[in-house]
Amino acid sequence: MSIAMLAALTLDHLFGEPRRWHPLVGFGRLAQAIEARINNDRLSAPALRSRGILALSLLTIPAAMLIAYMTYNHNTYRIVEILVLYFAIGARSLLEHAQRVADALLSGRRDDARLFTGHLVSRDTAQMDETDMSRATIESTLENGNDAIFAPLFWFFVGGAPAVIFYRLCNTLDAMWGYRTSRFVHFGWAAARLDDALNYIPARLTAFTYACLGRFQTALRCWRTQAKKCKSPNGGAVMSSGAGALALQLGGPAIYHGKWEDCPRLGCGEPPRAHDIVQATRLIRRGIALWVVIALLIAGGLSLA
Repeated sequence: MSIAMLAALTLDHLFGEPRRWHPLVGFGRLAQAIEARINNDRLSAPALRSRGILALSLLTIPAAMLIAYMTYNHNTYRIVEILVLYFAIGARSLLEHAQRVADALLSGRRDDARLFTGHLVSRDTAQMDETDMSRATIESTLENGNDAIFAPLFWFFVGGAPAVIFYRLCNTLDAMWGYRTSRFVHFGWAAARLDDALNYIPARLTAFTYACLGRFQTALRCWRTQAKKCKSPNGGAVMSSGAGALALQLGGPAIYHGKWEDCPRLGCGEPPRAHDIVQATRLIRRGIALWVVIALLIAGGLSLA
């Protein structure tokens, strides 16, 4: 399994996400079609939740079962494992997006930086200054470090390719339906709750990884005292620990869809600047290297047992 993990990470490092024909793009279109067909916000809350559970089941369980069946074929299971994990992770894409913002800020191209920041976050970027863009980019990088890298690696190690595909599809559905709008507050309830459950352990392992590779005591203190202030039970742990590890102050007011939201302050120290985005990407890279080393040590220990 550690060999497959190394191979998938190598493919991602060399090629990144496929620019065309990415399976998750096709999955997203299928999910949109199903949601448009069966979601009707005029129905009662229990009916909408039932339909959301049905849609979630139809879109995730058959895919996981298919991958499980394919991995039973000894001649091709390794290839299937490598490709599934490769398509599930997005390390290079995430880090390149963050670096693009940093490069634009460092070279004084503020308009480009706002555009690139908008590719990473859902908040409004038109009025952002360097600190706002740096803060938003670092927050997104830290949080998506869990969703797009460490959580898929965790589930791959726990349950192989079927577990990875189930996690990644649930995570994608949460990103599409997990909003507290009139259309999705009930229909997307199951996807949001399941994603929270699947990310519970990986998020805390990610937070501990950030702490180990940064300012350890500060990260643990911020995690312990600040994570509970966030709406997301998992994002709060990841971002507060990451902010503490980097000795930066994240969070605070931001504009989402034209309205100010007073998000909790996370971390400690100075507000971030462009060069701190580079430090955040380095933290992610060191975290990946640490997880690979641990996976190899565990695999080596199991082979000797």
